[in-house]
This record gives sequence, C-alpha cells and structure tokens, in this order.
Amino acid sequence: MSRSTIRATFVRALLSATLLTAMMACTPLQVLTHTVSQNEARVPAGRYDLDPDHCSITFDIDHFKYSRFTMRFDRKQGQLDWNEGGLDKSSATITIDAASIDTNVSLLDKMVKSASMLDVSRYPEVRFASTRFERTGESRGTLSGNLTIHGVTQPVTLDVTFNGFAPDPLTKKDTLGFSADGHFSRAKFGLATWYPAVGDDIHVRVQAEFVKTPAGR
Repeated sequence: MSRSTIRATFVRALLSATLLTAMMACTPLQVLTHTVSQNEARVPAGRYDLDPDHCSITFDIDHFKYSRFTMRFDRKQGQLDWNEGGLDKSSATITIDAASIDTNVSLLDKMVKSASMLDVSRYPEVRFASTRFERTGESRGTLSGNLTIHGVTQPVTLDVTFNGFAPDPLTKKDTLGFSADGHFSRAKFGLATWYPAVGDDIHVRVQAEFVKTPAGR
C-alpha cells in the first residue's frame, strides 16, 4: 500500500470519527433515552394532524407471479380525532393525492395515472374515512372504513396497531404512532386493467405519525 493511500485512508477515518463525535455531542440525552407509552388513557383528547414527513403508504400487487410489485404515494394529509376511550372512540381520515403515485418507473407512472387506470385528472384523490374500530388485543384491532378510489367507494378493513404516544423529544409536540395493514380487490373499484397478468388483490401498508394540532386551529 502506497503512502498516499495510507494517508487518504487515515484522513477518512479521522473525518468519520470527528463527525460521529460531533453528532453525539449535539444529540440531546432525551433523544437517546426516548420511550413511548401504549397506555391510551395517557393520550390527550383532541385533533391530531398526519405528519407527512413521517408517513408511508404503499400498495403491492402480484406481478406475473414473479413478485409483489410495490408502489407508494408521496403526498398525503390526514386527521385523527382522539377521544376519551382511546381507539374504540376515535376516528381518522386520510386523503392521498392520486397523482403522487410512484412506481419507480416513470413510464409506468404515466400509465397508472392515465384514463386506463386511476384517471387522476378526473379522480384526483384517494380517500379513507374510518367508521368502526373493533379491539382484538391490547393496543390493536381492526379498523373498518370507506375507501374511495377512482370515484368508487367500498368498505375495507385494516389491522391496526397503536405503537405508542409521547411528546416528540425534538419538537416537544404530542405525537402518536400507528401501523396498519390490509387487503382489497382493485376490480371492485373499476380497476381491472392488465388482469390477470397483474393481480387483483392489493396489499396496503401504512406507517403513520400524528401530531397534536395547536390550539385555535
């Protein structure tokens, strides 16, 4: 190994160590020791807004029997009305910009957004509004609601887990976290294009954080 290579390797290692030390020095202790509570009684009642920067909504579907092809939606907003009684008494709505779908293939994005599939120029939103929660265990249950895609509304059910509540250690705002998982038939929404090469069953996965809405809003 040449001297120049040794010198470059040493410099990179030194820079990495310096950066790590700086990050550790700037990280508040409460971030390192942060915990959340699944005790629903501790959550303040009120309205919580979806944090779009900490929310992931993905659909996956069978592709020629080779794999479950995954796509995501990049723009969404939502609201959670948390009431005393916790999950059983609370409700949520999520609205997605249909044109924000990202398949990671630009040509396929255009095809999915076209009139032959989602037709986003006529139906710009995908919307879910909850109607009922049935508890299946501590901090979890099935959330039923109405899903609207392509101008068609159908009932769907999601398996939901309440991951926990705590003030965010950085923003200090009351924050709730959830995971959700479910399935629905795209044909019921008038989206049978490319079947059976592309499957009918759509698997939806949601990871979401909601932040307490400031008073007066």
